[in-house]
Amino acid sequence: MTEDHDPRNGPALRDAMLGWLLRDTVDERYLDDVFAGFCDRLRRRGVAVAHAALHLRTNHPQWLGIEIRWRLGGRGPESRNLDYGLFETEGFRGSPGQRILDGAAMVRQRRGAGQGTGRETRQGTGPRTCQETGDDAHPGTARLMAQEGLTDLVAWPLRYTLGRRHVVSFASDRPGGFTAAEIALLADLLPALAVVTEVRHRNRLTRLLLDTYVGPHAGEMILNGATRRGSGVTVEAAIMVVDLRGFTRISELWPRDDVIALLNDYFDAVCCPIERNGGEILKFMGDGLLAIFPLDRPDAGGATLRAAHEARRAMRDLNAARAANDLDALGYGIGVHAGAVMYGNIGSRTRLDFTVIGPAVNVAARLEGLTKALEADVLVSGIFAALLDAPTALTCLGTFPLRGVDEPLEVYRLADEGGPAGRSGAAPGEGRAVSPR
Repeated sequence: MTEDHDPRNGPALRDAMLGWLLRDTVDERYLDDVFAGFCDRLRRRGVAVAHAALHLRTNHPQWLGIEIRWRLGGRGPESRNLDYGLFETEGFRGSPGQRILDGAAMVRQRRGAGQGTGRETRQGTGPRTCQETGDDAHPGTARLMAQEGLTDLVAWPLRYTLGRRHVVSFASDRPGGFTAAEIALLADLLPALAVVTEVRHRNRLTRLLLDTYVGPHAGEMILNGATRRGSGVTVEAAIMVVDLRGFTRISELWPRDDVIALLNDYFDAVCCPIERNGGEILKFMGDGLLAIFPLDRPDAGGATLRAAHEARRAMRDLNAARAANDLDALGYGIGVHAGAVMYGNIGSRTRLDFTVIGPAVNVAARLEGLTKALEADVLVSGIFAALLDAPTALTCLGTFPLRGVDEPLEVYRLADEGGPAGRSGAAPGEGRAVSPR
């Protein structure tokens, strides 16, 4: 082993690692790859790192955070989501991660170190107090170390700006664990690691928040610079408008928490099929939503119709569960049309909404409103039906005048919805089963 590769040659290795972190990672987009590269380089330079983990909290509606793991000999970094209930689990209580988040500056757990004393020692330079414990300090950590053949684990807070505190840990497979020089080196590299990973983490959070609030496609356009008021593109799309029936009465009579729970269940039922079939939900409007399926994608019309079918099935299942709990069924309407829409930024000088506008959106909304009069869950226009090239059966209910639309519109419902084909507005015998081309 040359002197440069000797982990005891702290200054040379520290400078090399700092140079790589602060200069050579500038074009690396993903935090996972930066962390894996950091660990790989440490190991190649003689530092006995065999396992490392990075735990970051996020602003995700379903997940508390993410865990990124690196293992010696692994195929690459491994990532998994962390549930919101993590802090209440037995595996987390008393763990090095919990102690770091509770304020410890450093936690070390070593196999074969005997009874944990909780004594505090100084490690490295600066105010780094270590809570050093034996292999019985946290059983879950001890089991992981035994399974992975690890002898020593050290955890630190990874400090981001404004006091945000995450957790990073490194574990050794060397008999006796890390040397004092290795601990000092890792501690000295943490500030640079925090700076470099925070940039990627913030980028990930930005993308995650945009995906959550405006959708992945609109989010991508915004990140690529589509932020000027009035900017946008004209796209051909299938437009879907969904609305919940009787929500005003429900919101007036029900407790707030029950209303929120009901809305979440309802939106889960109708949104998951839309997203699963390639649709993009652009906005929630109280108890309704607006979604589009761009027609430049393969089988966009069929995907839109599948989303409507799956939403009906999900709502049927939801209402069955509600009936089992002596709750009223939820009524809803879905209107589908197709046409050209303007897709872009609309709003005031300082507050913009990335959405779609155009006559086609108004027609979809009118069709949704017509579902109540025609006692149908889903209504689609003849213009949308003409897009379908699969023999999916629809039932034509006739032509209907729609407010704000110059010509009466041919209207279809899903053939499997049941009920007489011509009721509530279609002349007797006018309804017919068709297979749109």
